[in-house]
Amino acid sequence: MFVELNCAAIPEDYIESELFGYRHGAIPGGPQEKRGMFERADGGTLFLDEVGDMSLKTQAKVLRALDEQRFLPVGASHPVHVDVRVIAATNKDLEEEIAKGNFREDLFYRLNVIPFYVPPLRDRKEDIPLLLRVFLSEFGRQYGRPRVEIADEAVKLLQRYHWPGNVRELRNVVERVLILNPKVSTIERRHLPALVYREPAKDGAKPARAEEFATLLEAREAYERDYILKKLDECRGNVSRTAEALGMERSHLYGR
Repeated sequence: MFVELNCAAIPEDYIESELFGYRHGAIPGGPQEKRGMFERADGGTLFLDEVGDMSLKTQAKVLRALDEQRFLPVGASHPVHVDVRVIAATNKDLEEEIAKGNFREDLFYRLNVIPFYVPPLRDRKEDIPLLLRVFLSEFGRQYGRPRVEIADEAVKLLQRYHWPGNVRELRNVVERVLILNPKVSTIERRHLPALVYREPAKDGAKPARAEEFATLLEAREAYERDYILKKLDECRGNVSRTAEALGMERSHLYGR
């Protein structure tokens, strides 16, 4: 059994019941009882994603459950014994979080038995072509376009970008390109958003372009595409609100 929980996605008021479950009457209006993630993973593995986002209160209870291999569900009078292997992941520097008082040192050492460090995408750009194939396949199936390719020139440009948003940013870029170019079978350099032409700022200077566009039309289209995407982000993906913010008809925005 493999059970996973994104600790950052669960509100603080509910994460305890998600982890340890509850018994009859503990949650007004809820089910009679609920098995928590620890209990569901009994005999298997529990994956705690974004463990660095747990509150100190929850961290203390997780530490006790790991040490004793038992816990008390909310509203229960008897503990539940489990045999669970725990894998934890975070994008935070937990040693730095410990120094700030945001993460328990004892829980860190309890979890840090066999650590794995995954470097940021900017330090392993040789992975970008493989990730592109994975994301193109994923979104191709999702949007009914299973055979979209990407040109070598576009791949090289993506490998020059510094990816401050890591793999998630690359994934979002692939999805955006497919959405905004619904009839394209091969993604070319001109289809990429303007942000990938920029280099990271140095010494407070403004970001510079990696290379110039071939024509003024290409530059204008790229910046217009980037501007629309930024507005779409600001409106949390709501197309109607984005169209209103841009002063465009919804159908026109879909076309753009």
